[in-house]
Amino acid sequence: MLAGIYIHIPFCKSRCSYCDFATGLYQSDIAERYVEALVTEIRTTPHTGKVDTIYFGGGTPSMLSSAQIERILSAVHESFHVEPNSEITMEINPGSVTSEILREFRSVGINRASFGAQTFDDNELAKLGRAHSSADTLKTFSSLREARFDNVSFDLIAGLPGQTLAGWQENVERSLELRPEHLSFYLLEVHSATPLAQHIERGIQPKPDEDLAGEMYEWMLERSSLAGYEHYEISNLCLEGHESRHNTKYWTGDAYFGFGCSAHSYDGVSRRWSNERDVARYVETIVSGNTPIVEQHELTQEEMRAEAVFLGMRMMKGVDIREFKQLYGVDLREQHREDFSRFEEAGLIEFEGDLVRLTRTGALMSNEVFARFV
Repeated sequence: MLAGIYIHIPFCKSRCSYCDFATGLYQSDIAERYVEALVTEIRTTPHTGKVDTIYFGGGTPSMLSSAQIERILSAVHESFHVEPNSEITMEINPGSVTSEILREFRSVGINRASFGAQTFDDNELAKLGRAHSSADTLKTFSSLREARFDNVSFDLIAGLPGQTLAGWQENVERSLELRPEHLSFYLLEVHSATPLAQHIERGIQPKPDEDLAGEMYEWMLERSSLAGYEHYEISNLCLEGHESRHNTKYWTGDAYFGFGCSAHSYDGVSRRWSNERDVARYVETIVSGNTPIVEQHELTQEEMRAEAVFLGMRMMKGVDIREFKQLYGVDLREQHREDFSRFEEAGLIEFEGDLVRLTRTGALMSNEVFARFV
C-alpha cells in the first residue's frame, strides 16, 4: 500500500473571515524556525514504506521560498521511498506568486497546484477577507501555465452571504473557460468564533441560504458534466485522469503521515494521531527533542467499519458491499436494510450490483445519510 504525506505550512498574508484552520500571519524569522522544526520532525520520526503523494497545505505554503520547500522535500526523500511520478501538490493563494517563483517551485519537484479562487466577484472576496482579486486569480492561473503546471485545481465556495444563483453561475462559467484539470467546490460553513460568524450574528452580513446553496450545487454538477468533468467525490470534479490522488487516500482508508503543527496521521489500519496545534509550542517541542503528538486514538472495529462506509461513500463510485463483508465481516445490506430502503425510496442512494452509492441528490444531503453509519 502506498501512503501519502501531508505537510502543514501555517502562514498566511492575511486571515480570511471564515477560516477555522491552524494558521497565522507570515513572519520570515518565525517561518525559518518552523521549517527547521519541520525538517527535524520528518527526519527523526520513524517511518517506513513507500509514498506516492506529498501535499503542502495550510495556510499558504507558497509563502515559503523554493529553497525552504526543497529542504523539506529533501528530508522527505531521506526518510521515505518516494515513488517516481509521485503527485506533489502545493496550495497557492492567487496574487501571491509570479511566473518566476512558480518555475522555481516546479524545479524543486512541485508538479500540482491547488488554489482558492473562491469567487470571481471582488465584492464577495472583500467580504470574505480574501487578500486577492478576481484579476489576481486570472493572472495566477496564467502564470501557472507559463511555468508548465499541467495539473491545476481551483477551489470555489457556494452559498456565500448575499450570493445569487446568477452570480454563482458566472463563477462556474469563468472557471470552466479556464479549464483547470480539477475543481473543488464547497458549501460555505460558518464556524463559531470566526469573524464571518460574528458578522452574521450582528446582522452585518446575511445568513447563508442553504436551499439556494443546494440549488447552486446541483447546477454546477449539471454544467460541469456537460463540460466534460467527472464528479468523482462529493465536493470534487476532474477531467479524466486528474483526480486528487492525495485526497483520495483520505476517503479510501490509505495511510498518510502528517508533519507540522495541527497535522493528522493515520497508519492505514487502526491508529490515528495528531500534532500540537499552536505554532510556537510545536517549534518549542521539536527543539526540545520531544514528540509534537498531542492526541492518539486506536479505532475500534465498529469505528473502522463506520469510517469505511461514510468515507468510502464520499466517492461517487460508492462502496462495494461484498468487499466490505470480506474485510469487516458485516453484510451492510442486511445490517442497514431499513436505512437503505428509506434512502433508496427518497432517491438518496442507488444500487448497481454489489455497489451502493449516493445519487446526486444524496451527495447534497450526504450528512443525513452518513449519520446512520456513525
